[in-house]
Amino acid sequence: MVTKQQRQRQLAREKFERQQERRGTVQARRRRRNQVIAAVAAVVIVAGGGAWIAVASGDDDDKKTANAGASDTPTTQPSAPQAPKPKTCATPAPGEPTKEQFTAEPAMTIDKAAAYKMKLKTTCGDVEIALDAAKAPHTVNSFNFLAGKKFFDHTTCHRLTTGGLAVLQCGDPTGTGTGGPGYKFVDENLGQAGPDGSAAYPAGTVAMANSGPGTNGSQFFLVTGDSKLPPNYTPFGKVTAGMDVLQKISAAGTEDGSSDGTPHEKVVLDSVTVAK
Repeated sequence: MVTKQQRQRQLAREKFERQQERRGTVQARRRRRNQVIAAVAAVVIVAGGGAWIAVASGDDDDKKTANAGASDTPTTQPSAPQAPKPKTCATPAPGEPTKEQFTAEPAMTIDKAAAYKMKLKTTCGDVEIALDAAKAPHTVNSFNFLAGKKFFDHTTCHRLTTGGLAVLQCGDPTGTGTGGPGYKFVDENLGQAGPDGSAAYPAGTVAMANSGPGTNGSQFFLVTGDSKLPPNYTPFGKVTAGMDVLQKISAAGTEDGSSDGTPHEKVVLDSVTVAK
């Protein structure tokens, strides 16, 4: 016959074993989660509508189990608040982006054999770009048309990415990453994918953002550091002056400190001009 004392010892032992089992489960799941996080690479695609980034995160069961074992994990003290980073770019020129939209791609008016240059007069400094009309005539013709309509004036460069992909994205009159001129046009001058499926986009490259094949509009990106992307984005120019301006914007990072977000510096295109 089991005595009361023996029964109590048995219950205590079973409780201890259950606790040990729960702790082992929590630790195993934490190890699996950390291994997944370490193994998963972020995949970033530049697109008119935004970015798609794959990240690893625990499921609800893992979170509940981790909370159950929270007493086993030492707590960390919150870090002291840091002073906000100063903004060094100038105040934007007076004016608002145009709301004008166009029903069709403009007729071809540029000389494909001529040299064109585009100047971005930004709140952070001027950037000059040599346009490649021979390899990307539809793109250069569109920029020539839209710049003539002052379509880009007073628009915000709404997105900055840093790290493996380093670009500043501009050209959206709404500043949301979803705007455009009302028309779309074909891809041009696309490179070849290497063994890893990507192509080189060297620092200084200027290319079109898109949301799929043949969806070019007005959004474009300036590559602030050597990057690799799938060869799906039309390169149509090269920065010839102002890389220091772009690198300054990139070095300031994003407003929330992430690797992909709104630039910390308020980058506004006061004016954009295209000249032959």
